[in-house]
Amino acid sequence: MSNRVQSRQRGGPADVQPLTKAEKRAAAKAAKARAAAAKRRRQLLNQVLAAVAVVGVIVAVVVLISRNVNSTDDFASTPGDGAASASAGAAAFPPLPEGADPALGTKPAAKAGKGELTKLVVTPLIEGKGPAAAAGQSITVNYVGVTYKDGREFDASWNSSKPYTFQLGAGGVIAGWDQGLVGVKVGSRVQLDIPSELAYGDNGRVPGPLRFIVDVLAVG
Repeated sequence: MSNRVQSRQRGGPADVQPLTKAEKRAAAKAAKARAAAAKRRRQLLNQVLAAVAVVGVIVAVVVLISRNVNSTDDFASTPGDGAASASAGAAAFPPLPEGADPALGTKPAAKAGKGELTKLVVTPLIEGKGPAAAAGQSITVNYVGVTYKDGREFDASWNSSKPYTFQLGAGGVIAGWDQGLVGVKVGSRVQLDIPSELAYGDNGRVPGPLRFIVDVLAVG
């Protein structure tokens, strides 16, 4: 603003004189520049606020996804929840056949036998509804093995959470299994009381008569 205009403004109302055209143009130009600068500041502020909002949304989405993943992992790893483990991609144990008695999902308690055992004895504990196992077929089982005389457990597929698969009647297992599991239906639980000569013998790795509780899970 010129000294002439300033001197006019310092005076009282009687000293004010009309602005010249050049002064009016200069004042209008200055006002326009101030308005444009204010507009640019508002636009910049709006852009900054929009960017902050977008970042906030992204952070919220990432946190939500992270929480959901952690929740699923926790839920999926809960002990004893077979359905949750399966939905998370983990194999459920034991892999029960369709329609099987839920009792096959629990490890059985095998106890010592009574008296002298002179022959193979097959005792059905749960009757399955699936196909019967035949010699030459592949058969998948869960089992607990104990000594017949004192009930001491020496082996169990439950301990490793891995069912055992073998060819029935091919001599790959003890004779008590090859003979005792023929005709047992899928979904069944049977008790096999096996005399020493059909097990490991009197001097084998587990000498004497044995008792097994076997769950038949699949044949094929």
